[in-house]
Amino acid sequence: MKPTRKTVGKPIELPCCAPLIWPAGCKKRIQSIFFPMALIVLIIVSGCATTFHTQKVVPTQILQAQEEIPEDQLMDVGVLVFETEEITTESAEKEGTTPEIRTAESNFMPYHLKNTLQQSGQWGAVRVIPNEAASTDVVVKGKIAKSNGEILVMDVAVIDATGTDWFHKSYRIEASRAAYDDTQKGRRDAFQDLYNTIVNDMANYKLKLSAQEIHNIRTVSRLKFAQDFAPIAYTGYLAANKDDRLTIQRLPADGDPMMERLQRIREREYMYVDVLNNYYEEFYNEMWPPYENWRHLSFDELAAIRKIKRDALIRQIAGALIIAGAVALGASDVTNTAGIETGMIILGGQVLINGFNISREAKIHSEVIKELSDSFGSEMKPVVMEFEGKQYELTGSAQEQFDAWRKLLRQIYDAETGFGPDTSGDPANPTLSADP
Repeated sequence: MKPTRKTVGKPIELPCCAPLIWPAGCKKRIQSIFFPMALIVLIIVSGCATTFHTQKVVPTQILQAQEEIPEDQLMDVGVLVFETEEITTESAEKEGTTPEIRTAESNFMPYHLKNTLQQSGQWGAVRVIPNEAASTDVVVKGKIAKSNGEILVMDVAVIDATGTDWFHKSYRIEASRAAYDDTQKGRRDAFQDLYNTIVNDMANYKLKLSAQEIHNIRTVSRLKFAQDFAPIAYTGYLAANKDDRLTIQRLPADGDPMMERLQRIREREYMYVDVLNNYYEEFYNEMWPPYENWRHLSFDELAAIRKIKRDALIRQIAGALIIAGAVALGASDVTNTAGIETGMIILGGQVLINGFNISREAKIHSEVIKELSDSFGSEMKPVVMEFEGKQYELTGSAQEQFDAWRKLLRQIYDAETGFGPDTSGDPANPTLSADP
């Protein structure tokens, strides 16, 4: 009687597949191919799992002023509208954002930094300004390097009126899920610790300045404005040293009528900047709800996408392993493997398809994030300014409006002092119109 070949089987668990029974005769053949490839899968999977970590941000409290600061020691701060690198739709999608959101953030973030600076009680007037022409004691320049609801990278430079660089720093923070549960409009952002750190760095630098140094910064700021509007009259009051820092050479006489007139002009400049900040505040308040929702969702979406892509990779590789196993079986001398080979190839194909389906799902998540940016816009509304019985309508971007306002102020100054013709109602200026 011919001996009967027994088939000894052992179930092996494969990802997303039913257990299979391996013929004993091909066990070594399968092990020699399958397990090295499985080791590669484990290495890849391990890499995918550890590439992205959300670091725990150490809470940073705002450094509050411990006592009331004398008026002559309070420096005004201008926070410039943030810069952003030109970002294409493709690169924005890779980062987890859109060009439209990045543009909106360049106006939103400086206003939140303004709010945080005001909370510290360390400064005088804090305003968002469209450019450096605005007269102020300290200027904060910011650039958004990365922002997607999960990670915020911001480059910040702080310079005072003398041209002294207080610091240039790059700040990076990763939000946690809990950070989105403790937000408060105007006061606490999901990335609040980053804003607090910037404000504290500024305060720590200021605290090292003497009262005389602060007084000099404020005086230089005032003289820079005077030189800008009356360069002939105030030439020689300031000079640049070898480090290109402005130093005071001489001061105007007490009660100088020209300087007093220029101070009134300066207050009029502040008048417009305050109106502009009302607009930024309105934009900020309107943007807060959808932006917070988008960032929170983006945080979850980015995490989901990573998981989906990781699962897709695992399933695709697992499918390839199954097919490789079937090929190995076909190459062996073990009989009666045709059914197993077919089953393994079918299973492998199914796993590959599942992986690609998940990849398509990741694409859907990306589209959802893109759609959430549609409500954001940053076009400047016309601003109407009124003084001396006339109304002036400023149109265009914030930059254009500010430039038109400064031009008008210069025209008013020229008319008051006799240095030039009064062309305040010049119809040739496309960004400025006057109504009697």
